[in-house]
Amino acid sequence: MAQVKLENKKNIGILGGTFDPAHTGHIIISKTAKKKFKLDKVIWAITKKNPFKIKSSLSLKDRIKYAKNINLKNRFIKIGFYEKKIKSNKTIDLIKYFVKKNKNSNIYFIMGADNLINFHKWKNSNEILTLCKILVFDRNGYKTRSLKSPSFKKYNKKAINFIKFKKVNISSSQLRNI
Repeated sequence: MAQVKLENKKNIGILGGTFDPAHTGHIIISKTAKKKFKLDKVIWAITKKNPFKIKSSLSLKDRIKYAKNINLKNRFIKIGFYEKKIKSNKTIDLIKYFVKKNKNSNIYFIMGADNLINFHKWKNSNEILTLCKILVFDRNGYKTRSLKSPSFKKYNKKAINFIKFKKVNISSSQLRNI
């Protein structure tokens, strides 16, 4: 069997979340990840409901529509809802789907530092770290706690990249409360 040249591999980023609502912070981390890791595309995998949150303020349909509208100029960002297709809302199943669908690709899962704090509680978090690289973007007030998290202590730079970038002090929670 012939080996595939490394330079032929595509680099795909996946940013999962409720995007309630999507905002410029999501776009900036997508652009930063694209540039720093030479990503061919970034997929925003919009979830119906975050298992760690109570309820979304906007409907799934409205969140998808809004995410598409704010990305009209960012053609490398693809918006999608995959839970029906993969019959799950778990990150491990989403990652497995993209690994299987994109056999000749490197998969990067993009998250905020706040998510790294409890990443060890996610379903099959250890397996996620074997299937893809994790790109962690700092969020105001979370860096110290995320760097002390069980997942970062265990895997550190082997599978988790803590990304330095010009932070935007905005969150979906703040936007909902305006």
